[in-house]
Amino acid sequence: MSDIKKIQLGDIAAPGRSVISGPFGSSIGKRFFKDSGIPVIRGNNLTTDFKKFIDEGFVFLTKEKADELKADAIEGDIVFTAAGTIGQVGIIPTQAKYQRYVISNKQLRFRVDTQKAYPNYVYYWLASPWIFQTIINRNTGSTVPLINLGIIKSLPITLPSDTTEQKKIADVLSAIDKKIELNNRINTELEAMAKTLYDYWFVQFDFPDANGKPYKSSGGKMVYNEVLKREIPEGWKTELILDSCGVIDCLHSKKPDFLLDDKKHYLLQLENILDNGQVDVRNKFYVSKPDYLAWTARIEVKHNDIVMTNAGRTAAFAQIPETVKCGIGRNITAIRPNSINPNYFFLSLSGIDIQRQILTNLDHGAFFKSFNVKGIKALKLTRPMIEIENKFEALVSPIIEKRNKLVFENNELSKLRDWLLPMLMNGQVTVNPTTENP
Repeated sequence: MSDIKKIQLGDIAAPGRSVISGPFGSSIGKRFFKDSGIPVIRGNNLTTDFKKFIDEGFVFLTKEKADELKADAIEGDIVFTAAGTIGQVGIIPTQAKYQRYVISNKQLRFRVDTQKAYPNYVYYWLASPWIFQTIINRNTGSTVPLINLGIIKSLPITLPSDTTEQKKIADVLSAIDKKIELNNRINTELEAMAKTLYDYWFVQFDFPDANGKPYKSSGGKMVYNEVLKREIPEGWKTELILDSCGVIDCLHSKKPDFLLDDKKHYLLQLENILDNGQVDVRNKFYVSKPDYLAWTARIEVKHNDIVMTNAGRTAAFAQIPETVKCGIGRNITAIRPNSINPNYFFLSLSGIDIQRQILTNLDHGAFFKSFNVKGIKALKLTRPMIEIENKFEALVSPIIEKRNKLVFENNELSKLRDWLLPMLMNGQVTVNPTTENP
């Protein structure tokens, strides 16, 4: 492996206007935004979790306006958030949707001298936890977090002197991220499949009838339901959630102290519950064993349990995968399906009937809305004939389990990347050249 050198980021900047700020003031204001043209990179296009660049969700400027601003970003350029959510960073990919972008007034752009450094290597270094913390520590804002061009140029970077070595390292890390991205795309399709099946069976009521034909479309009998204020198939019913599920509140006590201890005991926090119905436990809130025993005295959540937020992100919910067993923290309620199929129940929570009841039963406080245990216990579920529910469960369970396995795989890949990142960059681990058969 080539020599490792420690320099500042400014030492590998390309000649000319390589480090620039976004245009100031109203020169890039909303009145200039168009539906097409040159895309404007904003905060929603950058992240702090190795997604590199979110190549969608743009507003646009005319070519004339973009030319006037002189704030372009092109393939290989690295873009930082300069105000607000500092620490966000992205790189314009090789196969970007557009040949040219414009950075917003809250961003900085850095262009790498490719004779000195490989841009993707530089990106991974700048997206690392230690550089994120360096940027946070160098914040110059008193009310709004800020960084400037001087801070960017002075960021430390360690890299092999040979750009070929840099590329090898970046390619290994990119391969992991590409697999994570592929899994995420598959999961999006799996989630869409499960939702489409649920809607077809339990919103449109075109589940297979006794003859295998779509029930409602084939003239299946519908009856008016007073609770739901709409028609449902004959023989179906509504029941309180407590008739088929246990609803268990969190411990209403002071939040325990974070303690690594032996890394066995942790509590779910609101940020672990994602909007897509998944649980993300890459960042665990570890507690001591006595605190864990106290906070799990009511319930230790396990596979197929549902966790629902009570405040903050109100009524967000997620299903516990097979790989997770833990306690629940403050402002979270656990729901355990007992005499109802777990995946049918999970998908029904995002259905129109439950969502309408949640909106109706929200508590409107002085400062924020909440959905507490009392509101959850008042929910009424729609129950089809048991043979229909069982058939649906058998159909949808493999889809949900496949999604959960890919989520687990992504968590493991993320941990591998995070472990490899410093080891590769400080020379503790090297990338061996590939050996091909002649």
